[in-house]
Formats: sequence, structure tokens, C-alpha cells
Amino acid sequence: MELKSGNFTYNFHKNQTPFKKIILLNASMAGYISELGAENLIIGVSSPEYIYSEKIQNLIKERKIQNVGSDQKYDVEKIIALKPDAIFTNHIASFENTYELLKNNGIQVIFLDEYMEQKPLEKTAYIKLFGELLGKEKEAEAKYEEIAENYNELKKRALTSKEKPLVLANEMYGDVWYLPGGNTSVAHYIADANASYILKDNKDEKALTMGFEEVFAKTNGVQYWVNAGNYTSKKEMQKVNSLYGKLEVFNKGKIYTLSGKEKQRANDFFESGVVRADLILKDYIKIFHPELLPGYQLTYMKELQ
Repeated sequence: MELKSGNFTYNFHKNQTPFKKIILLNASMAGYISELGAENLIIGVSSPEYIYSEKIQNLIKERKIQNVGSDQKYDVEKIIALKPDAIFTNHIASFENTYELLKNNGIQVIFLDEYMEQKPLEKTAYIKLFGELLGKEKEAEAKYEEIAENYNELKKRALTSKEKPLVLANEMYGDVWYLPGGNTSVAHYIADANASYILKDNKDEKALTMGFEEVFAKTNGVQYWVNAGNYTSKKEMQKVNSLYGKLEVFNKGKIYTLSGKEKQRANDFFESGVVRADLILKDYIKIFHPELLPGYQLTYMKELQ
């Protein structure tokens, strides 16, 4: 069986898979495992405080899942002692020595690039890869089909709205506003929710760095501001950056953060949201066209008061 992800290609022998004992070094990957109901295959995670799943947290409390360090430093000895069939992680160049050490101890390290995938359903599709490696192909296929079907139906429903509001996204860090490019997942979601993103004509798959004045110049008529950090109130937001108060959307529009499903340091938007493109799209449609989803309560997003 061959697996391709970004720059990496793997070949697994018939007797290597399905994996029975896995370690996850990224919280986002827990989302795929949870959707497959395969939490009991996890024997170790890093930085457990970032994992939202209650089931995984309970398995950690019961010591069925071990803490194997953090993204500052992995506990290599513990990982080797746990004898996992495979470790799933995003490739971080500075950890090359650690990866080598693990591989030299006969541990299969699998690098995934799901976080670089900008098309929502293609990010969801990684569930099929986990399905193949964990012996849950049928469940994965069914889950993918269900999410894709929901997504496409919601997209159609969004098109029935007469309005196409103008949207701003993300926030500033210091002097820099990281504005998602027109080909990023944020831009795709906004378009699929039948709204008009201020950088929709841009072709970049990554965020563009801009100063406040540059962004300000593009915000005339913006009604919605999404993915605006994780503030608890507009007041707090303005305290962090007084420039925000100059924006018309700050004073007259609606602002939404990604903190609808947060527990301490864990945010489910970055976990189950990685798979559930349909629910993220549903949130955006509810924000831009509330009349289309009258009974629906937001899942991952939250309006700032």
C-alpha cells in the first residue's frame, strides 16, 4: 500500500497495517481518529492540554494514553518504550534528529501535510487515509461521503440568499495583519457560504502580511469580521489594539471569534473542525445568512459582544 502526503511517500507491507497502537504528535490529528471512533488505538499524545476530545482526555486520565512530551521536547525514551506501530506528526525541520532517533529504533514515523490543504473537503478527505491505515476503510468512506454531501447541500442553500455581504478575516499580531490569501481555506469557506471576502481575487494559499492602513483601505462596507482571534469582548479586543476601533465593522458590524468550543487551551475548531468542513461551512452560513438556518446554533464560532 502506498501513501503520499506532500513531500513524503510511504510503502507499507500487508502485515504492517492496520496499525493497532499509534502515537499522535498533533492535536489536529485527534479529530480524524475521533471521527472514526478509533480513540482506543491511541497509546500516546504530545501536549495533551491542547486536545479537546473528552473521550481522549478520559483515556489519558485512566493512563491508557500516555503523555509523550510537548512540541518543545518529545520524551523519546518513553515513546520507544511504548513500542508504537506508528507515529503521526506534521514534519518540523528542527526535530530531524528526534525523528532519526525514532526511526533507528524501528519506529514508523508518518509525516502528514493535512494542515497545508486549503480546500475544505480535501482536508476532510484525510480521514480516508487514516481509515486505510487503521483498518477502518468502510467507516472512513461513509464519514467522508456524509460530510461531503452535507457540505455540498449547504453550499447550494447558501446560494439561495439574495445578499452577498463583504467579509474581513483574522487579526493583527503586533503591527502585522495576517490576512488570509484568496486561495486559503478561510477564503474558500467564505465563498462557499455565498459571501464576498475582501481578498477574494487574490491567488495566494497563505496569509499575506499587511499593515493596518493597508487593511483599513479595503474594509469599506465590510459587514462581518470572522476568525477574529479568541477575545472575550470587543472591549478586550480594543484594549489589545486600539486601531480596531477605527474600523466601521468594529463599530457597526458583527465580529466572530473561533472560540465557540473551547476548554482551557484546547479548541475543537482545530480538532474536529479539521474533519467537519460541513459544520464550519454551516457556521459561516448562519453568520452571513441567518435566515437560511433559523434553528441552528453556532458550533465553532462565537459572536463578540
